[in-house]
Amino acid sequence: MTGGSERTFERIDSRTIYRGRIVHLVEDRFRYGDGGEADREIIRTTGAVGVLVHDGTDLLLTRQPREAIGEPDSLEIPAGRLDKPGEDPIDCGRRELTEEIGFAAQQWAPIAVYRPSVGILDEEVHLYAAWDLRADRQDSGEDERIEVVRWPIEDLDGAIAATQDGKTLVALLWAKANGLPGRA
Repeated sequence: MTGGSERTFERIDSRTIYRGRIVHLVEDRFRYGDGGEADREIIRTTGAVGVLVHDGTDLLLTRQPREAIGEPDSLEIPAGRLDKPGEDPIDCGRRELTEEIGFAAQQWAPIAVYRPSVGILDEEVHLYAAWDLRADRQDSGEDERIEVVRWPIEDLDGAIAATQDGKTLVALLWAKANGLPGRA
């Protein structure tokens, strides 16, 4: 392990390699406290929100195709990108809940904020628990193929075993360790 001053760094150059609708790929050059320099490719994005939602009996999850991994029916918590400038993460969560599963939640609690892959990605994911539901539908206008899945809370281990999605695993493992707020 190196000393504190050797671990400092500053960005001394940056160039955009690709600018997309969802992600941007940049190559940044850094100078470190020991005088060394290195180039790093970094994927920049706006971040995301995921919501672990329940009705007291069931978790409300989604199944949807995830083309990036070749998975036609990925089991996940409702989620979406922070793609509206200045939008508060909890407001994004509220919007995604109505768009993806057709419910609004009266009660919300933060679970965690984490970074899924700090070696290449600057994304921050905000996770919330939500409960005390009422029907509310909002169309996202996006081309999404989402199936709502009711999963018994009593089979939390089954839900954990059935998913490969990182945000969903973090939320489900949190629920297993801490219980679900709003559930007697």
